[in-house]
Amino acid sequence: MATIVFFNIPAYGHTNPTLGVVAELVQRGNNVHYYSFDEFKARIEATGAHFISCDGYDVGIKQSDAARVAKDMRFSTELIVRATLAMDEQLMRDMSELAPDCIVADSVAYWGKLIAHKLHIPFVSSTTTFAFNSKSSAIMKPSFCNMIKILFDVPKTTAILAPLRKKGYEAHTIFDIVQNTNDTNTVVYTSKLFQPCADSFSSAYHFVGPVLRTRTEKIEKKREKLVYISLGTVDTLHTGFYKNCIDALCKSNIHVIMSCGKQTDIIALQQHAAQQQLAISRQNNILQHSSSAVRQLGDTPSSSAHFDIEMSVDQIAVLEKADMFLSHCGMNSANESLYFGVPLVLFPQTTEQNGVANRIAQLGAGIFLKRNTARTIRNAIETVLASKSYKENARKIGESFRQSGGAHEAARVIEAVAKQRK
Repeated sequence: MATIVFFNIPAYGHTNPTLGVVAELVQRGNNVHYYSFDEFKARIEATGAHFISCDGYDVGIKQSDAARVAKDMRFSTELIVRATLAMDEQLMRDMSELAPDCIVADSVAYWGKLIAHKLHIPFVSSTTTFAFNSKSSAIMKPSFCNMIKILFDVPKTTAILAPLRKKGYEAHTIFDIVQNTNDTNTVVYTSKLFQPCADSFSSAYHFVGPVLRTRTEKIEKKREKLVYISLGTVDTLHTGFYKNCIDALCKSNIHVIMSCGKQTDIIALQQHAAQQQLAISRQNNILQHSSSAVRQLGDTPSSSAHFDIEMSVDQIAVLEKADMFLSHCGMNSANESLYFGVPLVLFPQTTEQNGVANRIAQLGAGIFLKRNTARTIRNAIETVLASKSYKENARKIGESFRQSGGAHEAARVIEAVAKQRK
């Protein structure tokens, strides 16, 4: 039995993939302690791990910061320094008491990596996005302006890291912290097929595929085709986009499930959908009085789209039944969609999401939404639904996921690293 410590950030996309791995480790008899935030306590404790709250520390990170972390190097560096220093004294005491055989930290929970290196504890990076090196990062296609900003920020971030160096952390440049070397044991929650330039990574990188949770609800498919629409759980204030989706699909014979997030006015969207349906019904009633018009009538009220508009849904349950997913292309959402062989319409909102979308498009499992209008949304959805190739390519990627080992393989890797401590 090994003692294993996990560190993570307050984000569902980074936490959910680890839960099955933690449950597997616990079932194998390991003693797992998981540092996270109170919002995730119930999920973590359900795995059998010991939950340790980070909410009492002045970490200064919240779920809404996720998008800024990916764009602003100076902000990210300040966050790393603040979080690590805030937790330093307590973590030093905790690690002395727990004496972990291995530390597993999310690739963005840098304080876990820093404390592991400081105390010379075997370390595993948990990577819920693509693995990155000089070759695979090309898929991200950062803009020229972003590249220039990064170059200018490097000297500033080096100075910001000085307090960490005084505390004994290996933090000479920001790249020492955020980049993994070829010797860093890294669990990547995707397959070699989906990972860009997979052959360019060392054997220390283990592509285990997505680790999906079990669905908690059952979704009823109310039409022949089911289209799922969601832009994730972080940046969800996109009322105009969701209204365009309603306008795009209100006349189609499709069951539409929309997960719009806590920031969106769900009632306003439901009212908009009802108004559109009412307008269609009135138009059809008028047209039915004309025999010539009846011959031109493509849709009737009984065949119009059925909309389920919610703040959140059981995404796994929906994707088990869905025929297509209009997505922001967060890695977690993309993995879940492809796992079930569901092709996508790609509408990324960040550089990282654009990288995921590029890979999906390269492998022929989806197409980009070029503009946020009702017409382009309708055309993109119809294109994906009408073509067998998108679904077949999504199915192939999903099969590669299932053959990658999942939670069992990830747990095996972590246990092997933990044995190095013995």
